[in-house]
Amino acid sequence: MVKPIVKDVFFLQQKSQPATPADANHGQDLLDTLNAHLHECVGMAGNMIGVLKRIIVIRDENKSRLMYNPVLLSTMGPYTQEEGCLSLTGTRTAQRYNLIRVRFQDETFQTREETFAGFTAAIVQHEMAHLDGILI
Repeated sequence: MVKPIVKDVFFLQQKSQPATPADANHGQDLLDTLNAHLHECVGMAGNMIGVLKRIIVIRDENKSRLMYNPVLLSTMGPYTQEEGCLSLTGTRTAQRYNLIRVRFQDETFQTREETFAGFTAAIVQHEMAHLDGILI
């Protein structure tokens, strides 16, 4: 189900709790909401639809990918860029890494590790920051 986008800064600054298989419906809602906003958005975190669970979705090679409980394992190649966010007005400067390794649970809650690079890595980092209540 497509959910409204949360813009309340105080809510967005709260830390998210671990997701469990009981949160699969929130993951689907997040996917549906991202897919409804593809004309203006490439990633979302649970708190952007009012769910304080560690769930993100990203656009990767023209498909939407769901990740539960992502953890950043390693980083390489720091750089600074300007980023926008559907929940916030304007853009902000953020430090990102060109290459990252992430452990997460996929849509079936199987644990995976994957390396992301470039723009996709930046999307993952932006959404993971949301999970910790960091607004960039």
